[in-house]
Amino acid sequence: MHTKSESDLTSLAPSSPRSPKRSQAYYVQSPSRDSHDGGGYKSSSMQDTPVFNSPNESPTHPSTFGPHSRTSSLSRFSGNLRKGNGRKETVNEKGWPECNVIEEEGSYDDLNGDGKLSTRCRVILIFIAFVLFFTCLCLILWGAARPYKADIVVKSLAVDDFYAGEGTDHSGVPTKMITVNCTLLINVYNPSGMFGIHVRSSSVNLVFSEIAVATGELNKYYQPRNSHRTRTVLLHGEKVPLYGAGAGLSLSSTGGSVPLTLNFDLISRGYVMGQLVKVTHKKHVSCHLTIDSKKTKPIKFSKDSCTYE
Repeated sequence: MHTKSESDLTSLAPSSPRSPKRSQAYYVQSPSRDSHDGGGYKSSSMQDTPVFNSPNESPTHPSTFGPHSRTSSLSRFSGNLRKGNGRKETVNEKGWPECNVIEEEGSYDDLNGDGKLSTRCRVILIFIAFVLFFTCLCLILWGAARPYKADIVVKSLAVDDFYAGEGTDHSGVPTKMITVNCTLLINVYNPSGMFGIHVRSSSVNLVFSEIAVATGELNKYYQPRNSHRTRTVLLHGEKVPLYGAGAGLSLSSTGGSVPLTLNFDLISRGYVMGQLVKVTHKKHVSCHLTIDSKKTKPIKFSKDSCTYE
């Protein structure tokens, strides 16, 4: 036995003979044509289609084929689509339910912490700008303070005690020896009107043929801006052996003259802006002199006697 769908019964209605017999009606499930067009969308509600043996038993409906029957199926299909709240959904020409387009409002700029990132960026930029400005200011001050170097002038050397003669070292080796006690007088000038300076020196040496026969050191002190200071340095050396260097030293019973060289470095440091901006200068001083044990007057230094580098 073959079952016929509703559309088949409609097409056969004009040619089917009347039948007085009325067979038992049964129901079959007729798939909707739109379920094939939609590519997978199926209605949740099914309709039961009765089957009749004669045209008189079937309901009257148009028997035309084509777009009208498809429209009828679509309207029947769409009538069964309902949401959970009972509202009907509209479908497009292919049977798909239409949905509303969600329009996005606003920009994505406010999604990152509600503007906290932009505030943080502004704070970082302000901090970087401040650091750059402060760095430039420090560089300007440092460049402006660089030319101000402390000037030094060696004034005189007063010899308090000088002895050059024969002797023995601590191990008993005979050699020539020198004993010196003297006072060095220097003048320091700070030309800067911006800052004061801290002045100190390296070891002040009185040298004979590369052997330091007397040493001393300038005590560290502070000197205000645009000021002159005169400082003294005590040099002392006792029984310094000369060994092979004393071979060229000629001595008499009454003493003699000994050529010496005075060497030291003067170091000045100015704090322009605390520990952040500071300038340091070093000047090497070298003076040639001759000490005679017969002379007791201080040795004066001329401009040509010393070099300042």
